[in-house]
Amino acid sequence: MKRGFALLNMFLVLMVLVSCASNPYSKTNRFYKKRAKAYTKQLNKFPLPEKSDGPALDYGEYRVGTTNFNLRKPNYVVIHHTAQDSVQQTLKTFTLIRTQVSSHYVIGRDGDIYHMLNDYFRGWHGGIGKWGNNSDLNSSSIGIELDNNGFEEFSEAQIQSLLAVLKNLKEDYNIPAENFVGHSDIAPGRKVDPNLNFPWKRLAEEGYGLWYDEEELKNLKTEAEFFPPNPLNLDHNSGLTQRIPLLDKILFPEVIPATFDVEMALKIIGFDTSDMNAALQSFKLHFIQEDIQSPLNQRDVKILYNLYQKYL
Repeated sequence: MKRGFALLNMFLVLMVLVSCASNPYSKTNRFYKKRAKAYTKQLNKFPLPEKSDGPALDYGEYRVGTTNFNLRKPNYVVIHHTAQDSVQQTLKTFTLIRTQVSSHYVIGRDGDIYHMLNDYFRGWHGGIGKWGNNSDLNSSSIGIELDNNGFEEFSEAQIQSLLAVLKNLKEDYNIPAENFVGHSDIAPGRKVDPNLNFPWKRLAEEGYGLWYDEEELKNLKTEAEFFPPNPLNLDHNSGLTQRIPLLDKILFPEVIPATFDVEMALKIIGFDTSDMNAALQSFKLHFIQEDIQSPLNQRDVKILYNLYQKYL
């Protein structure tokens, strides 16, 4: 009989060990469930007058709960790269309390998707940042981390999984196309993710983010191009200094006005321009994806102008 109990106990211990070994995050999952349960308790709390040491509010005679409400929904998606060496390292980082960072989704190089946080919960992924007038992106966004050291290409499997996640998020929460942004967009000068290899154009073609129109750029000129010093290559001394050839008017119907305000255009797109150099670098990181340290050239200005019109 004793031997039977001993064998049974050994079997139960082995079962526990096997269960724990099958998911190395079983402990943190229990922590997640406990905290989610605590938040559920808060959500179930009926609106009641709170006891306070300060002046009492003049509450009405009855307790009245409205019938018209739902959960607040996310309205932005912020895409990151992990800047770490493996998806396992990132999962560990997001399950250590002391790190104080998290994300709703982590996508591995092989395309594996880890949904780490309920979409309605506030993740700690954006940090100090701003997009348009929104200075608390954590409270209104979904964070997606892509396993990438910050310099390498993103794998096709990873991008395919990302597109699948974005499709669900856009459908579930009706997120506008222009509200799919990168960490570097909301934190100019502080963050540079996702890196220069990220396929923003491809995402925009799928409806996640905006992109400029290459064909429209061909019919767009800066004033410096439209009003060259000597457009007909004539001798200045001849007195024949026609400055607006009719052919130019026909071929190039749109000219970027000299009053075009680069800073205002960046603000309208959403960038924080309190540090203009940082804002310009973040703009180039997203939409130009080369020479991000260089000033805007004529093509860059055309791209900015085209995008500014889309965001109006």
